[in-house]
Amino acid sequence: MSSVKDRLTDSLYGLGWATVKKLPEPVAAGLGRRIADMAWSRRGKSVLRLESNLARVVPDATPERLAELSKAGMRSYMRYWMESFRLPTWSKERVSGGFDVKDVHHLTDGLAAGKGVILALPHLANWDLAGVWVTRSLGVPFATVAERLKPETLYDRFVAYRESLGMEVLPHAGGSAFGTLARRLRAGGLVCLVADRDLSASGVEVKFFGETARMPAGPAILAQQTGALLLPVTLWYDETPVMKGRVHPPIEVPETGARAEKTSSMTQALADAFATGIAEHPEDWHMLQRLWLADLEERPAPPGEPRP
Repeated sequence: MSSVKDRLTDSLYGLGWATVKKLPEPVAAGLGRRIADMAWSRRGKSVLRLESNLARVVPDATPERLAELSKAGMRSYMRYWMESFRLPTWSKERVSGGFDVKDVHHLTDGLAAGKGVILALPHLANWDLAGVWVTRSLGVPFATVAERLKPETLYDRFVAYRESLGMEVLPHAGGSAFGTLARRLRAGGLVCLVADRDLSASGVEVKFFGETARMPAGPAILAQQTGALLLPVTLWYDETPVMKGRVHPPIEVPETGARAEKTSSMTQALADAFATGIAEHPEDWHMLQRLWLADLEERPAPPGEPRP
């Protein structure tokens, strides 16, 4: 049964990449909204988990407000997918016009100074579009990591897709990714990491919207070991077709303390920057999985959504 489900999942994503990118953009956007509304109306586990997560982000929200946010959240999530299916067909001009980012000088100044730069992002809006903007509009290649997915053929699709957009993709599992990322940074390169959910169960505990969660230690440790700048990035959608974003100021390495203490402090600073962006645009935070320790203790975390 599992192999049948795996083949079906792979086939559906393959169909999406093959079909959606051929649709006119308004048609694809309308299709995404209809699919999102259908999924939201079914009140499945992912929608209920999204609402549970949003209840922590907006603690004073009424049940009606949470329902509105989760519906908008599913639409935002499907906008991500519709855009991502179509990104390989976008021209350089379309990519450039599809993303408006504030304070990008933190990134460009760091690269111009010959320092490596780490961009750390939460699951907000469309980080694939932001990545393509970096490779095409800035002309800067970068390395990233991807969670290994089941089936392997689906993981291979994601790797091929992101590599076609100019990204170097390393597998999250296996232990070799960290060394490769460190080498890229020491050479003055760019690394981009989605960093608001720990996939290893050995991350750093942080306070996030008033409760304890775990986030990956990798960005902070890489910054300490390589001297690279660590820059949080937050993204959001508005009523326009253009995604918005902000590059936050660098997170400094503390001057004193053991490595573990420095890592904890820097990861908390990342979490605080993420929380600022998520609180401003909660409907664009695509966190459909368990995140806080109180939820993870209820039962083992389920496999991640196929968004490595």
